Amino acid sequence: MPLSKYDIQVDLENRKGTSHAILVEMVGANKRVLDVGCDTGYLGEALGAFGNQTSGFEVNEVAAAGARERLVRVEVGDLETTDLVSLFGEAGFDVVIFGDVLEHLRDPLQVLRQARRLLAPGGSALISTPNVAHGDVRLALLQGRFNYTKVGILDETHTRFFTVKSFADFVHDAGFVIADLRRTFAPLFATEVGVREEDFDPTVVAALRDDTEATTYQFVARVVPDNISTLESAQALRLDELSQRLTAEQNRHAAEASELSRQIGKLAGDLAASERERQHLSAELAAVRATPPPSLARRALSRARRALR
Repeated sequence: MPLSKYDIQVDLENRKGTSHAILVEMVGANKRVLDVGCDTGYLGEALGAFGNQTSGFEVNEVAAAGARERLVRVEVGDLETTDLVSLFGEAGFDVVIFGDVLEHLRDPLQVLRQARRLLAPGGSALISTPNVAHGDVRLALLQGRFNYTKVGILDETHTRFFTVKSFADFVHDAGFVIADLRRTFAPLFATEVGVREEDFDPTVVAALRDDTEATTYQFVARVVPDNISTLESAQALRLDELSQRLTAEQNRHAAEASELSRQIGKLAGDLAASERERQHLSAELAAVRATPPPSLARRALSRARRALR
């Protein structure tokens, strides 16, 4: 009897295309590896055949006892409360593996974030996780079913579920980018979900068969740390560019404001001169209006002379 329900024999020849075979291929040879959730160490044993030195972390002490016979070093603890960096040290691994692990955690994001500090320069993390958008799960939902199983996509201990989009977002939020994304496949009506083709409209089944996501069973990804220094530099350069553009814009507006102020001052001076001219003309007009015409003046003088006789 296996020490855990996940304990398997990694048969690289007869199980090509499985997540374990893909993980072994992605690791390559002669690497320092940390297998997080190593179970009984079966994956690390397969990796050892290629000169890799694998350490492990496991929650189950019984499984860990089996792993110690296969791996270089095995530590036991609660993954969600253990500081892996304090336990294993910084930059000590070329590869950190999370093989069907993260979906079991309440807060897998903070666990994956730790891997950044565990990795040596140029290192990567490998992740395998089920695809909740497999067609069998979708069809079961059409029937109103979402039943957990012992193992598989709806493993009874899974607390997180991923589609390809939510997985990519999750990886990015943890400070990584996907460098290589592969898949394992299972045909419709061939998974542990247990749906039957005869129970569904043929047009619905045909549409699912045309959808790659509907037959993807697992995602297997190599993720690498997002180059934060490059990102910060790019942000700084972008900020500087925007600052320079803002300064130029402010200077242009200031020059335009100065010119407008000059024009307003000139217009105000012209207006004052116009007002003075208007007042002068008004005074002249008043004086003209106050002066009698010459004919009237002569008549008045003639009347005055007659009155004096």
